[in-house]
Amino acid sequence: MRKSRLVMTGLWAGVLVFCGFGLNGCKKGAPGKSAGHTIPVGEVESMTGSEATFGTSTHAGIELAIREINANGGIGGKPIQLITLDDQGKPDEAAIAVQRLISEDRVVAILGEVASSRSLAMAPIADRNQVPMITPSSTNPEITKKDGVVRPYVFRVCFISPFQAKVAAVFAYRSLKARRAAILRDMRSDYSVDLAKDFQQDFTAMGGAIVEDESYSAGDSDFKSQLTAIRAAKPAAQVIFIPGYYTEVGLIARQARELGMQVPLVGGDGWDSPKLTEIGGAALNGSYYVNHYSQDDKSARVQDFVTQFKTANGGEVPDSLAAMGFDAARVLAGAMEKAKSLTPQDIRDAIALTKDFPGVTGKISINEDHDAVKPAMIQKVADGRVRYEATINP
Repeated sequence: MRKSRLVMTGLWAGVLVFCGFGLNGCKKGAPGKSAGHTIPVGEVESMTGSEATFGTSTHAGIELAIREINANGGIGGKPIQLITLDDQGKPDEAAIAVQRLISEDRVVAILGEVASSRSLAMAPIADRNQVPMITPSSTNPEITKKDGVVRPYVFRVCFISPFQAKVAAVFAYRSLKARRAAILRDMRSDYSVDLAKDFQQDFTAMGGAIVEDESYSAGDSDFKSQLTAIRAAKPAAQVIFIPGYYTEVGLIARQARELGMQVPLVGGDGWDSPKLTEIGGAALNGSYYVNHYSQDDKSARVQDFVTQFKTANGGEVPDSLAAMGFDAARVLAGAMEKAKSLTPQDIRDAIALTKDFPGVTGKISINEDHDAVKPAMIQKVADGRVRYEATINP
């Protein structure tokens, strides 16, 4: 499979089984069926690469859910066997990985990817081979619906980009009282470009104005020319919308403060990583971003999840990627339990009927476009940590 690497397969009843390519110990089932004594489910994540925390957090959440499901008897008495492949954060490797899971590992369903660019590479392959795929956190609308046509086998358990862009715009306009905004987008990211476009549309529709629109490319480390242009805008921006990933956002925040810019920074769920505040430090204080869940939520469901995750992961506090991975695996398992059989077709039909599923990230209902209808949260960075600020419903 070229550079993609098999990370882990076979998690059931707390037992880990490792197997690499070509090893006889990795049994293959018939296409589209649960073979032998386990149910093979695939996972594709960025376990390494520049956005590795996205993949490792999501994997930890999925792993926790499957351990719990298998400890309670699995699905119809069969444990789920999780087969996880690393795409190194590359769309072409994600495409290769999902094809391998379908054609060689004969999985009945796929969990992943996290980033929209990689899910966009996977979705047509899963759909063409009629194997259900659930992305935990990819928000690009075209993952589940291409050119107005719903992909029958592709789903998500997160809200979509237009919704979170609207949440960000409404929060900036109504809560922060901003009437003028600047945008700094990652031109190499479909996720970032789409969020920027939707934010601009929603912010201006409410009466706001975009006074400067700048761009960068993922991997850049110097943003001072773009920030200087934003600082020079007349009239001045009252908020800067940065729909990027934590890897660059932390650096942007530091350089903005070095230039004397004190306006609030606002972003999307791509900010969510423990590395965000490590990179940005105090420069991020007073910044806000849209997210899917908050560890500060006092509900028993969320606090039970936080406790279980910390116990299983050496005290690490779960981020939203872990929470959505947990929910994606549980939605899939719930559909398997209700499905007429464990064929991909029947599992697909059951996923499509998901209604008011009690997720850690909120009640999840799958609509006619195979998107999740659920609330969004605003998180605030203050005193070096991320805190819950507000909930905004669809």
